[in-house]
Amino acid sequence: MRYLSIVVLLFAFVVTGSAQTKDAILGKWVNSTGEAHLEITKRSEKFFGKIVWLKDPKDEKGNVKTDYQNPTASLRSKPIVGLEILKNFSYDDGKWTGGNIYDPKSGKLYSCTMSLKSNGDLNMRGYIGVSLLGRTEVWKRVK
Repeated sequence: MRYLSIVVLLFAFVVTGSAQTKDAILGKWVNSTGEAHLEITKRSEKFFGKIVWLKDPKDEKGNVKTDYQNPTASLRSKPIVGLEILKNFSYDDGKWTGGNIYDPKSGKLYSCTMSLKSNGDLNMRGYIGVSLLGRTEVWKRVK
């Protein structure tokens, strides 16, 4: 009986620990330039992120910035704030993989992997094809 209690307790710690690790990216992040805040959420074991704040939410004419570079014409009038730019990430062995990141400045979609650095910063690596041919940005948690 005592052995069973220890096994159950250890299992509870393992399950709790992996859930905390898996969900560690949830919350709000600021990009490397300080121009945008992104909120990462989870839906059905997949991770998504949308822009929730812009330093300059309006263009030079005073209009709300929209996704004007989107290759789909019907989506070009969508506001940048509220735009989902991270889609369909799964957690696997300390990384979030299998998803895409959309760049509203260029209208391009990239494969992406994310990982947390030891200091808590978020590494986001966007690429086309091979991960070696990409770019990494470091995002910090919004305080």
